[in-house]
Amino acid sequence: MRTVVRWTLRIGVVLLVLAAGLAGAVYALSARRLNRVYAIDVVVPRAIPADAAGIERGRHIATALASCQMCHGADLGGQTLVEGPIGTIAAPNLTRGAGGLGAAFADADWVRGIRHGVHRDGTTMLAMPTEAFVYMNEGDVGALVAYLKQLPAVDRAMPPSRLGVLGRALLAAGKFSILVAEKTPRLAYPDAITPASTVDYGRYLANFTGCHGCHGFGLSGGAVAGPPGIPPASNLTPDPATGIARWTEADFERALRHGVTPDGRQLDTFMPWPYFSGMTNTEVAALWSYVRSVPAKPFGNK
Repeated sequence: MRTVVRWTLRIGVVLLVLAAGLAGAVYALSARRLNRVYAIDVVVPRAIPADAAGIERGRHIATALASCQMCHGADLGGQTLVEGPIGTIAAPNLTRGAGGLGAAFADADWVRGIRHGVHRDGTTMLAMPTEAFVYMNEGDVGALVAYLKQLPAVDRAMPPSRLGVLGRALLAAGKFSILVAEKTPRLAYPDAITPASTVDYGRYLANFTGCHGCHGFGLSGGAVAGPPGIPPASNLTPDPATGIARWTEADFERALRHGVTPDGRQLDTFMPWPYFSGMTNTEVAALWSYVRSVPAKPFGNK
């Protein structure tokens, strides 16, 4: 009996040592990636507008195209997105109020976050869609910064985003693609483009509004990285079997602005149609021109 007890204790000690070693390895691997400092060459737009038209353009980008309110809240004063074993993911307060970033941010800080997903200290942000925003041209980035700088103050202190035990374990195992700076390409500003109902302008909008992030660069849809339960992205190509070959422009506009498909299905709000409802007629027409121009592909064949 004593022998059994001794061996049980020994096995328990070994298991505890192994668990402690595994936890230490997970912490070290995750900390190395979380604490990495990125050397970013921040290129501030040559013009940050101060006129009403420029600020209004920035408001339109923030609210109807970039869907900033989806994460940062209706007043852009921040909100907690995830809290639990995976960690805390909170979108910060962007205003000049108490607890906000606006009072301290210089133009370069705004651009660093919008285009590169990097904090002022050089470490990566979590869950910021800079891999899409990096495709925004210089004029639109300048207008967005101009709008954010003059937001009405909201007093709200947000908790810092941090990964918990589960989040760190998933990160160390390569199963959690949440480190923004790692997945954001280093790109120069794209050329300025005149808003028009053209394929080129539609492609530009699809790039930075996040269409390609969910539907793929071929727009054929498939599984989407996000919270549990998110439905797959639809096939937006003119594929006759699984795509939108039979849609009309009116069908496309209804889905984009009201979240309703031609067969009456209500789209999940993870597809940010409540924000896209504010798109102009020109923007909707440009996106329609673009999706009709891409090659037909089977569903999920990105």
